[in-house]
Amino acid sequence: MATITVRNLPDEVHRALRVRAATHGRSTEAEIREILEATVRPPARLRMGDALAALGRAAGLTDDELDGIDSTTDRTAAEPLRLE
Repeated sequence: MATITVRNLPDEVHRALRVRAATHGRSTEAEIREILEATVRPPARLRMGDALAALGRAAGLTDDELDGIDSTTDRTAAEPLRLE
């Protein structure tokens, strides 16, 4: 595991971290690890498929309309580039 040193941390921030850690029954280091993990790896990350489905629902698209859009999509494979 990696180790990080944070320099020039204001005293009031350190105090607030200690109080927050005590409130959650953790050490200050454990509290900082929890804050960092929750910040950089949120549990509910956005998934593209879910976002697109929500967008379609918000726009009020029906299944028939989506089928119509899908049927007009050209699924022909692209010709490879020839470098002659």
